[in-house]
Formats: sequence, structure tokens, C-alpha cells
Amino acid sequence: MDPEVTDWRREFAEEARSERPDVVTLCLLLGAVADPSLGRRGIDAAHIELDRLAGLLPYGPAGPRPWAAALAELLGGSCGFRGGPADYQRLESSLLPEVLRRRRGLPILLSVVWIEVARRAGAPVYGVALPGHFVVGFGPPEERVLADPFDGGRLLSGADAELLVVGATGAPLEESMLSPAAPLDTVVRILNNIRAWAAARPERSDVALWAVDLCLLLPAHPARLRLERAELLVQRGEFLAGAAELEDYAAVVEAVDPTAAESIRRRAGAARARLN
Repeated sequence: MDPEVTDWRREFAEEARSERPDVVTLCLLLGAVADPSLGRRGIDAAHIELDRLAGLLPYGPAGPRPWAAALAELLGGSCGFRGGPADYQRLESSLLPEVLRRRRGLPILLSVVWIEVARRAGAPVYGVALPGHFVVGFGPPEERVLADPFDGGRLLSGADAELLVVGATGAPLEESMLSPAAPLDTVVRILNNIRAWAAARPERSDVALWAVDLCLLLPAHPARLRLERAELLVQRGEFLAGAAELEDYAAVVEAVDPTAAESIRRRAGAARARLN
């Protein structure tokens, strides 16, 4: 493994386990793992661009709606940050440095840009992790204004938000869905998007592997991710490493499901046999 990639992962783990993890820092480190050529200079350039965009906002809009309108005019209008169906097919749409460069991305990455630009300008802003579609919120619950960066910053009524949720889940909007998204939950959702993108493209198992590796560096993660990592190693032809991880996972599973553990051990044996 490239030593610099290892260093980015170490920094990612340290930030994720810090007292107050920063979403932008984690997204930029994720971007550096995806593209090691980004380097420290590329990370610094992304921060400079976010500062520059924040400096273009008017000083101190009074209230959530003026803040949302100012962000929509600047980012969605003048700067052209938005998304479309084709952006779901591109890995770059989940990588913050690329989203800042291309001004295109998935809803959650465009929302990260909005949140960080607004935060640096002093806005009362936060992410809202609606099922299937991440948006941005401004102000306290009694004055809440929602905006959709994927649609250029269109302001959302309660009915609009309800339609987004019903379209994604078939269930009605619940008040709890409008709570500010926690930083690590946002990062998990980004990594899950990347894993889903890679899962549809078996030839990009390299992307799936580093996305799983970053998930495993987070303070809390499902144990099953270790099985997913082992399966990816076998898929990539790393049979010994994959078999070893399968056996480690079987040891974890054995206490609760001996039958499953035995099945996993047989898969480990089959992986080793592929070397003969």
C-alpha cells in the first residue's frame, strides 16, 4: 500500500474518533484516499475555495429564509452547483474535491458544500438526512427553512419534503427525519453511496475495498463489514488474505451462530484451495 494512502487513512481515523469530528475534513481525507495525487496541496486548495465562496455571501442575512435565498443565489445560481440523474453514475459525484471542481454531485455532497460555505459565513445551517435525498436546513425548528442543493437550492415547503420522503420510502414524513444530521452519520451515508456505486461495477472492487476500509475506521460499524471486506479480497484474487479474514469473522460469529461460522470456514478453505 502506498505510504501516503496509509497516512490519509490514519488521519481519517483520528478525525472520526475525535471529540467533534468535522465532516469537511473527513470528506477531503476520503477524497485523498480515493485519489492520492490530490495531496496536501489539493486539500488546502479545497479549503481555500470554500473560504472564497463564503466570502461572496452578503453580510449577515436576517433570518433562515434570507440565508437560504442567499445561498441559492450564489451557489445554485451564480456558481452553478447542482445535480442531475447522470451524476449518480459518477464516482466523482461522491468526492468533495471533485464536486468543488465540477460543481456537480450527489445531493449529500452538494449539501456538504452548502453547509460548509454557509457555516463559514455564520449561517444557522445543518444537514437534513431525509430518506433517499439529503437536503439543507436553516434555523430552529419553529422557523426551519429547507433547501435542495441538488435542485440548485430550491426552497422546499413541507409538502415538498413530504413528497421526497414518500417517493423514497412510501411512508410519510416524520418530524424526527428533520433533525440535524450527525457528522459521522453523514460520512457513513457518503461511504454507503460509494459502496453501492462500486457494487454495481465489479471491475471497481478497488473502490469498494477502500470504502469498506474507511467504514471500518469509524468508531462504530456493523461487524458484517468484516465479511464484506474478506469477500472483496477473495474477489480481487487475494486468496490468502481473504481466507484469513473469513476465519477471523467466523470466530466472531461462532458464539451466536455456530452453523454460519462453519459455513464461513468452508468458504475460507475454498479460497485457499484456489491457490492450488
